[in-house]
Amino acid sequence: MTSGTPLKDHSVSFSLPIHANGILPDRMIAAMADSGLILPAYPFVESQIQPASLDLRLGDIAYRVRASFLPGPDATVAERIDELKLHDISLADGAVLETNCVYIVPLLESLALPAEIVAAANPKSSTGRLDVFTRVIADGTRRFDMIGAGYHGPLYAEISPKTFPVLLREGSRLSQVRFRTGDAVLSDGELGALHGKERLVDTDDADLTGGVALSVDLSGASSGGFVGYRAKRHTGVVDVDRRGGYPVEDFWEAIAARSDGSLILDPGEFYILASKEAVQVPPDYAAEMVPFDPLVGEFRVHYAGFFDPGFGYAGAGGKGARAVLEVRSREVPFILEHGQIVGRLVYEKMLARPAALYGQRIGSNYQAQGLKLSKHFRV
Repeated sequence: MTSGTPLKDHSVSFSLPIHANGILPDRMIAAMADSGLILPAYPFVESQIQPASLDLRLGDIAYRVRASFLPGPDATVAERIDELKLHDISLADGAVLETNCVYIVPLLESLALPAEIVAAANPKSSTGRLDVFTRVIADGTRRFDMIGAGYHGPLYAEISPKTFPVLLREGSRLSQVRFRTGDAVLSDGELGALHGKERLVDTDDADLTGGVALSVDLSGASSGGFVGYRAKRHTGVVDVDRRGGYPVEDFWEAIAARSDGSLILDPGEFYILASKEAVQVPPDYAAEMVPFDPLVGEFRVHYAGFFDPGFGYAGAGGKGARAVLEVRSREVPFILEHGQIVGRLVYEKMLARPAALYGQRIGSNYQAQGLKLSKHFRV
């Protein structure tokens, strides 16, 4: 189902190369906006267009709703909000969203996609590291974060802070969206060839079945004897647009390495850990952390899954970068062991190389990172 955002008249036309297959880079995202395929309520702001994605901005109102929902094929999100809303909150001057409540916020960007382009959304890295659970919803959809080819209509963010209350305002950016045409996921053979050429991870025995396997670092060897952070409860508010504004000790407890290389995850607690492997994403590729198989452990890793072209890449100022893992145990305590596989990076081809790689001129916060909290905290 599509809904009623009209396609505006634009003098710039947009076309894809014949047999196009890949993720659209920054300059093609800009061209989509110029031709009316992306319809922002206000002009884009600096750094909103990333190498392989577009940051999405919150509108000026948040609706507190009784429960999370998907509209389904015969309804719009606005109709479901009318049925489920408890009250609305103006974001024009900023407002605090409380933990464990569900909010729906219309976004400033809407879409008028052509038949050959699909879109997929994901939380931004800083959003995931604050344990803010957020997903994008479109009219008539049965899946979160997935916008089908040919969709014409508005976009909404579902937001539920899980650990810290957060201060948001109109224009805050919690999610990002990628645009794809065709199927550009590398096969195991193609991934192996790329690893042989570019060395995607700094291990000699890389597991490349179904993506690059990443394991957890619980040794503390590369981070001064600490393996991660556990979020504190009953903290102050975090302003999502305030960089370096909060002392770490007010919000996080550092976790020291154990001699046996293990960590017991407590249900309901939120952890920031890091991968054992340093990874890189070459300029002509992008990567995504895929959901981990729940049959091998009762835990969730990584809310924010996009890795832009140039992440950890030496030519963009990196020397390999650890993947930061946002970890939450599910129903029972669970023991993680050093070197245990916790996720896989799936690599995809870019349709063209971005004009600027991750780490180059776009305010990238996590290039060449190790174990690192979000940009909101100062060490």
